Amino acid sequence: MFRPVLNHLRDLLRKALPEAEEMTAYDMPGFRIRGTVVASYAAFSKQVGLYVLAPAISAHAEEIAAAGLKASKTGITFTPRKPIPDDLVTRLAHASSKSVDD
Repeated sequence: MFRPVLNHLRDLLRKALPEAEEMTAYDMPGFRIRGTVVASYAAFSKQVGLYVLAPAISAHAEEIAAAGLKASKTGITFTPRKPIPDDLVTRLAHASSKSVDD
């Protein structure tokens, strides 16, 4: 049930973060730039989580709320039935990678 969602997230993140290296940390796959994890994702019992750096979440808080998604300081959770919009994943990934440069 979660595999297609996770594969889709991976593809979106790989496209959005071409300079990043794929890695695994804390048993979660993700992407790292110059040693900093800028995006990771995981499936749990009933939902999927996308994790990015805190400035990316705060910069897109209104969009996240408008999409009806739940967010913490560094993550967004959603169900496979109501996935995070592709364009929002891309914007979050870009914002997270820019945080590494700041």
